[in-house]
Amino acid sequence: MSNLLEAKDLYKWYGDHAALDHVNLEIPKGSIFGLLGPNGAGKTTLIRIINQITHPDSGVVYFNGAPLEREHIARIGYLPEERGLYKSMKVGEQAVYLSRLKGLSKLEAKDRLRYWFEKFDITPWWGKKVQELSKGMAQKVQFIVTVLHEPTLLIFDEPFSGFDPINATMIKDEILQLRDKGATVIFSTHRMESVEEMCDHIALLNRSQKILDGKLSDIKKAYRNNTYEAGLLHGQPAQLREELLAILPDTATRMQISGEELKLHVQLDNGMDSRSLLHMLNEKAEVLFFNEVIPSANDIFIQTVKKEAAHHG
Repeated sequence: MSNLLEAKDLYKWYGDHAALDHVNLEIPKGSIFGLLGPNGAGKTTLIRIINQITHPDSGVVYFNGAPLEREHIARIGYLPEERGLYKSMKVGEQAVYLSRLKGLSKLEAKDRLRYWFEKFDITPWWGKKVQELSKGMAQKVQFIVTVLHEPTLLIFDEPFSGFDPINATMIKDEILQLRDKGATVIFSTHRMESVEEMCDHIALLNRSQKILDGKLSDIKKAYRNNTYEAGLLHGQPAQLREELLAILPDTATRMQISGEELKLHVQLDNGMDSRSLLHMLNEKAEVLFFNEVIPSANDIFIQTVKKEAAHHG
């Protein structure tokens, strides 16, 4: 898979503060790429550079193999976190106006907008003023205008803020469909569950530097830490608990009794592997389930940022 976007050695300074410090990124075509990091990590600066709102002090961004130029803007759709629609303009007029700025003819814009307004169930709002819209409704209009010209690259900054769960799910499904139709998506968010559900690649920025990137599934495998959970059925779960405490590493074992079921969460040390753990549990009780606990994107995020803080501390 080739890359749609590559950032090579980006630096950006504001006064004596480095907003980006030696950042390299590769964003594969057709992927949903999660751009993660605490506030002030450099995510917004990077997005502004890709959108050519600002320019790096050094380094180059390549779009489809060529250095980023003005004409590439027409192939990018950007939904910023701070969104602004002209309050006193009518919704339909404004959507047509914004679509024409993206290079669509009036006729084509109206045609495509009609399709999306019906899809998002907001057709009755076409003639209303923007100030009459709820925040979620205004978000829908902005989402439509962002994707209407069918850009190759979509950049969403916190796309779910202001949406209730039903509309957030609808937007999420639309983003996945756009990816399936060939768009590449950069997705900047604090919501780790969205990352888990949607992103196939991620990069984690912290203190203006990239501290982790790659395929999410590979990163999760690399952060595996030999932790397992099991559900055990036993006539005397309290007695089973004592037996297991004598065998398993005590600092890394949690157990919970619920009726005749004992739930076990254990991080194995070098003395035992998963096969011998399962074998031992099978001899002592009926095993209802047995899974490896793979760290979530949130666990990895917290762990990596903490490690960085300790390193700088």
